[in-house]
Amino acid sequence: YGVTSEGVAVFLKEALLAIGIDPHTMPFSVKLTGGPDGDVAGNMIKILHRDYPKTVRVVGMADGTGCAEDPNGLPLTELLRLFERGDPLGKIDKSQLSGTGVLTLADTPAGAALRNGMHNRVIADAFVPAGGRPATMHAGNWQQYLLEDGTPSSKCIVEGANLFLTAEARQALFDTCQLPIVKDSSANKCGVICSSMEIVASMSLSDDEFLEMKDLYVSQVIDRLRELARLEAQLIFSEQMADPSASVPSLCERVSYATLRASNALNGLLNQMEENQRRRLWPLVREQLPQCLFDQHASRLPKSLPWEYQSAMISSGLASRLVYREGLAFSEALSDAQLPGFALRYLQQEQVVRTLAKQVRDSGADYAPQVESLLLRGGVRAAAQHAGMMAQNNGYNH
Repeated sequence: YGVTSEGVAVFLKEALLAIGIDPHTMPFSVKLTGGPDGDVAGNMIKILHRDYPKTVRVVGMADGTGCAEDPNGLPLTELLRLFERGDPLGKIDKSQLSGTGVLTLADTPAGAALRNGMHNRVIADAFVPAGGRPATMHAGNWQQYLLEDGTPSSKCIVEGANLFLTAEARQALFDTCQLPIVKDSSANKCGVICSSMEIVASMSLSDDEFLEMKDLYVSQVIDRLRELARLEAQLIFSEQMADPSASVPSLCERVSYATLRASNALNGLLNQMEENQRRRLWPLVREQLPQCLFDQHASRLPKSLPWEYQSAMISSGLASRLVYREGLAFSEALSDAQLPGFALRYLQQEQVVRTLAKQVRDSGADYAPQVESLLLRGGVRAAAQHAGMMAQNNGYNH
């Protein structure tokens, strides 16, 4: 189902928008490492063809068998045929290549050298490493990614494969030419998130029950993955726009750390709650899961999922919303002593604000959509801060 690639594709879209390319309306070019028979690269081809059939050009691709290049774009239908058959790039039908298209097999030292340098040599708007050896780009060779005029051979990189670039290569490319590189820990995390959804299904359903709803379950999981990828990508690029001195990889790391820090702080408090308090938090678990689970099996789910799993889902979901909604500056400014209490108040006040927002929406007033949006975007933080001040004042009075 290409769950990892679905997330990578969202980050690619947001990266292109950040450099001034709307992929739905403007022509753009992509180069990839990884073949059509590879999970991430093959599914990226499928997604690019699905989402941008009239605007995308795949100008370079490399895998273990060789590389194919064409500044006018490789034939997507032929790449899709290879993907569907599980065939590598070396089995491409050469008759489908245009007059400017070239296939080079890696069965000679010269061919292997051309294959190994494809990602440096081919010029494209975006580079998606979706396969290849770890540390292919490192401190000793990152300069090969630069053209003769010192500009990079792509305007952005979105790491679909783990560890294709080392930290030193990422930093050097940013220092030299401010190249935006979406780090692997952000770009391809949807595969990991999907695993948690698989675990929920395995704990809650029999094989037959799962197979009965599988198509719908998969569809709803992928929608959720795209949403989470979009929220993180938009935060990263908005933070980079606000502070151009911060590299995109460093922002990816800061987002991950801020989310983990908030999640751990809240999880510690949740695990101290009494049973009746825990039961009241079930709606927060429910909103993290595919709706189809509840359409048929709502009554059994609270008992099927251990509290430890529920607590982790609540705390990680809340932490992500806090960081995505409020930004890094606010999240990082909370001290270790402040964070647990604020996270709990944020959790509590989010439910209050959502109730108010729903009442506004249901009122039918002309201004309802605008007020609802304002409440959800800024009301939770304001309510949590106010609740904290009230609690502090009551403590002083006491």
